[in-house]
Amino acid sequence: MGARRIRREQRAADMKESRLNNGFLKAKERTRRHDRIVNIIKKGGQLPYAPFVMSWLSEQLNKPSRLLTAEDVKKVL
Repeated sequence: MGARRIRREQRAADMKESRLNNGFLKAKERTRRHDRIVNIIKKGGQLPYAPFVMSWLSEQLNKPSRLLTAEDVKKVL
């Protein structure tokens, strides 16, 4: 009768360990991505940028990418 509970608890423990291990890798990847995209913005021309850059900018500024302006991009840099 308690097999489901045991599996659920084992699964929860595995997920907790996985989050701990993967969290460090994801944090490092976020900093690499930030540096990479800032370099692209500094090198690149003007709005609109490539879709992945626009997506990143809209996430950083908490604003839809269609409403981004050059002043907003300067704020990020």
